[in-house]
Amino acid sequence: MSKEELRSYRLNSAEEPTDEMLEAIMLEVQKSACLSTLKAKAELDKRFNKTNSL
Repeated sequence: MSKEELRSYRLNSAEEPTDEMLEAIMLEVQKSACLSTLKAKAELDKRFNKTNSL
């Protein structure tokens, strides 16, 4: 499943996704969640360091 297909695909009750589609969707969700967590941790560390340097 290409990135464009993945971005345009919408889960609905009319059409069941294939196992391959579900795997691709879940991998993208995993990547997104990991990136979000890393960004949040970096921001938290930045704020913590800023507070401790005062």
